[in-house]
Amino acid sequence: MAEPKILTFGCRLNAYESEVIRGHLKDSSDGDLIVVNSCAVTAEAERQVRQAIRKAHRETPEAEIVVTGCAAQIDPKRYAALPGVVRVLGNAEKLRPESWLEGAHPKVQVDDIMSLRETASHLTTAFAERSRAFVQIQQGCDHRCTFCIIPFGRGNNRSVPLGAIVQEVRRLVEAGLREVVLTGVDITGYGGDLPGQPSLGQLCRRLLAQVPELPRLRLSSLDPVEIDPDLYRLLGEEPRLMPHLHLSVQAGADLILKRMKRRHLRRDVLSAARQAKALRPELVFGADLIAGFPTEGEADFQETLRLVEEAELTYLHVFPYSERPGTPAARMPQVAKPLRKERAARLRALGATQLARHLQKRVGSQDRILIEKPGLGRAEDFSEVTLTDKSSNAGAIVAAALTAARPTALEGRPL
Repeated sequence: MAEPKILTFGCRLNAYESEVIRGHLKDSSDGDLIVVNSCAVTAEAERQVRQAIRKAHRETPEAEIVVTGCAAQIDPKRYAALPGVVRVLGNAEKLRPESWLEGAHPKVQVDDIMSLRETASHLTTAFAERSRAFVQIQQGCDHRCTFCIIPFGRGNNRSVPLGAIVQEVRRLVEAGLREVVLTGVDITGYGGDLPGQPSLGQLCRRLLAQVPELPRLRLSSLDPVEIDPDLYRLLGEEPRLMPHLHLSVQAGADLILKRMKRRHLRRDVLSAARQAKALRPELVFGADLIAGFPTEGEADFQETLRLVEEAELTYLHVFPYSERPGTPAARMPQVAKPLRKERAARLRALGATQLARHLQKRVGSQDRILIEKPGLGRAEDFSEVTLTDKSSNAGAIVAAALTAARPTALEGRPL
């Protein structure tokens, strides 16, 4: 019988947690089980989750559907009522092995996420069809951006102790993984709840020192104003920390950032980018950006476009603003939806130009490529590279000369 099927929506943390669930289900032969690990970051994200649940029930009406993740945590009754859904699990419950044991369970198992005060590392030894692994270092967020519902799905900041993170990374390296991505809801908030309050930079330094056989370490999204001094120093000193930082920017106009209740202003993004580039000139930035946030005028949007160029933001994740019921931003004066989409398209076009410009600069240089599948991999700065030689298997790290640039990827020749 086929293995249970897991449908994952949303962030890297959800991807990690789906692998934890897969591990809990590894001894299960119930091929009629479909797990939907949901996202609630926007109303559109939730619509896609509900659509996928209905499609799964329509295509396999005999399957039992278990819904978990942020959407299930925030509104469990809504998902319990959907056709084919036999259980709804909260974000804490989905990570507990006993939740996946055969036998009778309540249809809805969702506790108060705000009552949780700690989180644990959940060991995974393999990631399906991946050459890299995500490792959770914290859960939740102590901040309340006006557009964001996620703290109510994930709870407050809870950090994983260093020893547990080291143990998991060692296990992954022993299993053949060559690259680890530290992930969470707000990883620059790491350590504030732990004894001694270690920073994210201190965690990275100790992790790399205690797992010297780990070739490559990456970080998920960072709040630009909360990059700590240790992390800056590590960027300049440690080649195993990859030269690619993804910044949670969201907008380029101070007025909009204040209405978003972000922790940074425009100048903070520029300062973080310049400081990091001075320490690591080959560093490349990604960024999350929201187009058409409530009250955003054309002048505000132009500030975002200028920030992309001034901070040399390259890999853009662009989202047209989507109202999330229950958030303060949903009660603000809204930008017309067609204008949101139009601005998102302009941002994506600028992002494509930025990426093409960056890739062209790389031609003629050399890099070490992590193979994701034969003939395709990622450079240290996260550029996609297609290789002329397809003999290397996923997970290998190959030195290559970068010979040409296409709009979204480089071409390389193994050395």
